[in-house]
Amino acid sequence: MAFAFLHIADAYCAIVILALMLLCTIRENSLTDFELAEVRGNQLKDKPCEEIYVVQEGETLHTISDKCKDPFIVEQNPHIHDPDDVFPGLVIKITPKPTKL
Repeated sequence: MAFAFLHIADAYCAIVILALMLLCTIRENSLTDFELAEVRGNQLKDKPCEEIYVVQEGETLHTISDKCKDPFIVEQNPHIHDPDDVFPGLVIKITPKPTKL
């Protein structure tokens, strides 16, 4: 009888531990995604533009043009046939205007 009780208690503990691990994982992932988006947004604002630029999620040619100070992105990237069809991972050339000192 005591042996069967130990198996039930072990099974119950295992289920509780598994449920807690699952809940923690779900919560951790949702917080991590939100925090990563916030951190990435701040990094994108502060990061200087390189000559070769990879479009990130949520960016448009307008936001990239403003950020990189390059009003002629479409003209310099003939592979962009539709300015509204910009997607994460798209590689574009950036030529920022020289800044006056």
